[in-house]
Amino acid sequence: MEYRILGNTGLEMSVFGFGSWISLSDKVNDTLADELMGIAYDKGINFFDNAEIYANGESEKMMGRVFKKKGWERSSYIVSSKAYFGWHKENKPNQHGLSRKHLREACDEALQRLQVDYLDLFYCHRPDENTRTEDIVWTMHQLYLQGKILYWGTSEWEAQDIYEAVIAAEKYHLIKPVVEQPEYNLFKRKKVEKDFKPLYKDPGLGLTIYSPLASGLLTGKYNNGIPENSRLSGSDMEWLREKSLTDNKIKAVKQLEQLAKEAGTTVTDLSIAWTIKNPNVTCALLGATKKEQLLQNLKALELAPKLSKELLDKIDGIVKDVAA
Repeated sequence: MEYRILGNTGLEMSVFGFGSWISLSDKVNDTLADELMGIAYDKGINFFDNAEIYANGESEKMMGRVFKKKGWERSSYIVSSKAYFGWHKENKPNQHGLSRKHLREACDEALQRLQVDYLDLFYCHRPDENTRTEDIVWTMHQLYLQGKILYWGTSEWEAQDIYEAVIAAEKYHLIKPVVEQPEYNLFKRKKVEKDFKPLYKDPGLGLTIYSPLASGLLTGKYNNGIPENSRLSGSDMEWLREKSLTDNKIKAVKQLEQLAKEAGTTVTDLSIAWTIKNPNVTCALLGATKKEQLLQNLKALELAPKLSKELLDKIDGIVKDVAA
């Protein structure tokens, strides 16, 4: 496993992380979760990502049970949670957003579900136009002083919003956001490659990117329709189907498949390896519900150093008209 420093924090993070949005869902039981997390840990993955919204809190509970059963040294792994969407099905007032009330309660609830004393990373899962940036920064600083979190960051924030949080932190001598979790893949590139570029050096922003396979599109399994029991077949995934399954993207995936075949690999490995080829990516989250799938995805680590400029240029040529 390769390890990279998260921004300028000194925190060493595995270049692949265990993502739980899909991996620890209602389709996964404790036995499988134990197996998947065990494989990840044994292969050198030290970052386990979660959020209050994933399976309405059940994902964190499942991960917490595995942590307790495994008994790993707390210093050997990094765990995160995210707050914004809430986890209550009725979602009453103050059970979502980034208010001081919800952030504090969400942090306490995550600690209980994950069965840990502190969170290494705590993310603001989306921006909140109803809460002042200064209040968010103050709340995160207070959680840090209370020993409940070590670092905090954002997910799917715009560069300008992150800058505002950094400026507020500097103004009041508070803990700055150090990490952003954006979607990053061959079809989603602008934020990571352009918008965030000034943030990498100063203030030293790290990235834990998600969806390196564009919700499975870059595996090629949707080239001829939507298979039963696939991620995009769910009734609650209509929004993702509309975003992902376009004719132009399917065409590009087929071309990438051929390119990968010529290079002696698969479009899945090629796509994952491409994300960690970017030195600004600290960690790419892998979402797998099968042992074989997780082990296959990990092979991308060996491929990344072998991606030549010629091959990267060919990839760019294929996706240039569909990448955003």
